[in-house]
Amino acid sequence: MSTENVSSATNSTTSSGKSKNAAGEYLTFVLGEEQYGLEILKVQEIRGYDAVTQISNTPEFIKGVVNLRGKIVPIVDLRIKFHLGKVEYDEFTVVIILNLSGRVVGIVVDGVSDVMALKEEQIRDVPSLVSNIDTKYIVGLASVEEQMFILVDIEQLMSSQEMALMDSIAVH
Repeated sequence: MSTENVSSATNSTTSSGKSKNAAGEYLTFVLGEEQYGLEILKVQEIRGYDAVTQISNTPEFIKGVVNLRGKIVPIVDLRIKFHLGKVEYDEFTVVIILNLSGRVVGIVVDGVSDVMALKEEQIRDVPSLVSNIDTKYIVGLASVEEQMFILVDIEQLMSSQEMALMDSIAVH
């Protein structure tokens, strides 16, 4: 892959938040009633949800940590993070292990759907009328057949200020 392709692939949003160059492969997953997608290149593995070791004095959305082949990995429940109501763990609940710039973190989701290749013309900007969603973590909205997917900039979400304390959790 050329340097030009790498820079355009990693720069998936412009300064105005537009979904420019967001085309690529996405892992789609379910949270509550909504379908989401994140860049497949960020995914290290997908695992069933297991018990985690809780850490005191952490935000509610940080479920705790797991030992993944000798590495301590913080686990974030995106359902709690996105305020999606009652959280229930069942046989479909999975943890997506992500590798974000060398930092490993797990996210809990209701289920994983598919991997899909999206073309630029399938991705739209988030309408300005949508005010109850923090759009700085959203790359755009993808429309495939009759389904709508919210494309999340998982790197931006996990590197936000409130997530910075995960670094200190992973070190201990």
